[in-house]
Amino acid sequence: MGGYVIRRIGVAVGLLLILTAVTFVLFNAVPTDPALLTCGKSCTPAIVEANRIRLGLNDPLAVQYLQFLKGIFAGRTYGSGSAAFDCAAPCLGYSFRQGDTVVHLIGQALPVTASLAGGAFILWMVLGISTGVYTALRRGQVTDRIVMTLALVGYSLPVFFIGLLLLVFVVIRWQLLPYPSYASLLQSPTQWFQSLLLPWFSLAIVYAAFYTRLVRSEVLEVLGKDYIRTARAKGVAPRRLLWRHVLRASLTPVVTAAGLDLAGLLGGAVITEAVFNLPGLGRLAVSGVTDYDLPLITGVTLVAAAFVIILNLIVDIGYARLDPRVSTES
Repeated sequence: MGGYVIRRIGVAVGLLLILTAVTFVLFNAVPTDPALLTCGKSCTPAIVEANRIRLGLNDPLAVQYLQFLKGIFAGRTYGSGSAAFDCAAPCLGYSFRQGDTVVHLIGQALPVTASLAGGAFILWMVLGISTGVYTALRRGQVTDRIVMTLALVGYSLPVFFIGLLLLVFVVIRWQLLPYPSYASLLQSPTQWFQSLLLPWFSLAIVYAAFYTRLVRSEVLEVLGKDYIRTARAKGVAPRRLLWRHVLRASLTPVVTAAGLDLAGLLGGAVITEAVFNLPGLGRLAVSGVTDYDLPLITGVTLVAAAFVIILNLIVDIGYARLDPRVSTES
């Protein structure tokens, strides 16, 4: 198992390096002069040229990429002389549009998205797994049909529609909660919780509907296996049979889907953050696109893709732990 984990970590590191190269080349090969995007409408040719030298944009692309890699691992210095400024590692670039380093901007937005994704993830996993198992054990009954119908409806509705419904009824009409206004957990735990409660449920309703159907299908498939029939014939207690045999075999595809879904949310739940005005990675990415802020777009893209690679690594290791049939020799 140790060798398998080391190999998977090596593959993940290799993918991250390839990712940095592809992302850097793509966003620096756009048909425009990045130096022109570093200041506003009052830019003069002298300012543009100074910014080009300051950011190293006058160097060959290969040299720029090596400097970019150096910035990630060891930090880098932009410019020279009195105009020079340092960007500490990990440095993903400098945004002239917002007058700050990309890492600092991402660092401000990441806790918001992490809070949103983490809370929604816990909600949809608890709801999805519990209702999936419940309906599988009551296959064909009225409760099974009602829950599966609701799950189909929930999965069919877009997140922004559910979010708007919650805002209209819970906040505006019934006034059960104040209008969401984000504050960090350290500043005001109560306001932090209130601002994220509706976004959590907006995402959880959609994802829990999918996981309910997935878990139900997997549990029903496992319940039909020969070894489950054998365990029943030997008199294994139903509760022990469910927890030790059925659920363990049923959750392997759920773990895979959960890792990918969580990675996607950590990369930026753009629509949900827009509906509830949350200053997370999604809104930061949108501002980078609208302002044509290439360093910011590059940094957010790298962070989002890195989450996918890292969580895939965690899923692969967890998959091997859950299912002993998975080979760890290759």
